Amino acid sequence: MGKLSIVKEFWMFLRVRKRWWLTPIIVMLLLLGLLIFFAQSSAVAPFIYTLF
Repeated sequence: MGKLSIVKEFWMFLRVRKRWWLTPIIVMLLLLGLLIFFAQSSAVAPFIYTLF
């Protein structure tokens, strides 16, 4: 089992159950996670923290 199997299983869940409204929520959570990850190790961190 690879790391992409979770993504494939989630995609199949969305297709079978017709839960398309979950897609924007998951995308926004991933983008927020990437923002936090990259903000910790860069010079942009003080500017990101002022947004929250």
